Amino acid sequence: MPVLLNRRKMLQHQGALAAGAGLLSGATPIVRAADRPSFGRARSVIFLFLHGGAPAQDMFDLKPKAPREIRGEFSPIQTDVPGIEICEHLPRMSRWMHRSAILRAVHHKAGCHNEIPGFTGYESPSGMQELDDRGLPPSMGSVCEYLKPEGQILPAYVSLPNPLNVQGETGPGPGFLGRRYAPLESRAVPEFDSGAVLNQRPNPPIVRGIPRLEDSLLIDGVSPNRLALRRALLSPNAGMLQPRSQSEFVRFQQMAFDVLTAPQLRQCFDPALITSDVRDRYGNTLFGNSAWMATKLVAAGVRFVNVIWTWYYGAYPGVADYGWDTHEHNFSILRSYLPQVDRVFSGLMEDLERTGLIDETLVVLTTDFGRTPGVNATAGRDHWMHCYSTVLAGAGIRGGTVHGASDSSAAWPVDGAVRPADICATIYHLLGIDPDTYVYDRLNRPHKVAQGGEPIQQILV
Repeated sequence: MPVLLNRRKMLQHQGALAAGAGLLSGATPIVRAADRPSFGRARSVIFLFLHGGAPAQDMFDLKPKAPREIRGEFSPIQTDVPGIEICEHLPRMSRWMHRSAILRAVHHKAGCHNEIPGFTGYESPSGMQELDDRGLPPSMGSVCEYLKPEGQILPAYVSLPNPLNVQGETGPGPGFLGRRYAPLESRAVPEFDSGAVLNQRPNPPIVRGIPRLEDSLLIDGVSPNRLALRRALLSPNAGMLQPRSQSEFVRFQQMAFDVLTAPQLRQCFDPALITSDVRDRYGNTLFGNSAWMATKLVAAGVRFVNVIWTWYYGAYPGVADYGWDTHEHNFSILRSYLPQVDRVFSGLMEDLERTGLIDETLVVLTTDFGRTPGVNATAGRDHWMHCYSTVLAGAGIRGGTVHGASDSSAAWPVDGAVRPADICATIYHLLGIDPDTYVYDRLNRPHKVAQGGEPIQQILV
């Protein structure tokens, strides 16, 4: 006879088998890494995602001795760790390498503009990111939401400021765990400076704005008591639904109610708290304001926060913003983008250190793929998934570390190659979630949360 276990019992009974009709998913943690010093060092993760393919050879893996058509226009600078160099346009970030590790040989085979590997570790065939995600593995944040302690009001997973590509793509989603474990997503309308030219690709406009919770805007001035009354009036409608949809409806209703009445969450999204000092330190951009809000969210107890730099071309006609997809004018675009990343990373690290959260917060700066070693005829770099870089900093990270190396053109790994699954495994490990923990899909098939990846021990304390 099948054994049906709820989530709490699965966490209490390691090795239990989840099975039976009606059980959509389950988790069976397997303890094998808890004795390592780095295991569980991170209480929270801030996941900075540069959407579109950020060029490692112009940021963290410069090749100054390569021919100009490969090395490009930027020069390396020495960081605060002897022997580690990064781009000249990242001077603030260079002062935080003593708390950071650079992975210079990340690669995957899932195709370009495929965000799924970065968020899940699963190297799905290219194009699946445009499909319904119900058959895909869950993102790291959704696993955190699934494993959230019973009764916790705050969401474990928040995504800022907008979904991927604005309309949304499947990488950060809950996959087969179901929509109940999707992130709480903010929305932000991009704002631009007065007189900014929006349709010139060589000089992309700076995207400003503030993430907002759409539902919270609907209840300004509405007391918790009035909101509770409205909720009570809605309750009879749940009885009109079929059992499974009723369960989904009730859970979503409860989640919405909890979110709307949680003052600590609403305070994180209070635009009045974005002072001139915050704007100066983070750069007064949408990406910067989102990163600052991420620090408030992790301080409040949120486990996993995405901060996504996406593109706005297509969603907003006339705006020539393609994010990090620099097929043309790579260097002029990066002269605008890199200082923004520089301020955000240093602002995060400064705030986390000042508030005492730096030793329990992991900061990850990554992208979906890399760019070609050669510069094309339009001064751009094209798609390249065979070698790119990722930076991890803060909780549990062995600072001043470079792991992996690329060849003389930053084209192929020559040492210490890692895959997105290994990065995910490292993040899970630092969160205190064994990478070999299983989650079960809708057919009760087991899947390791890190897709078989292994923690990268060389960058861990």
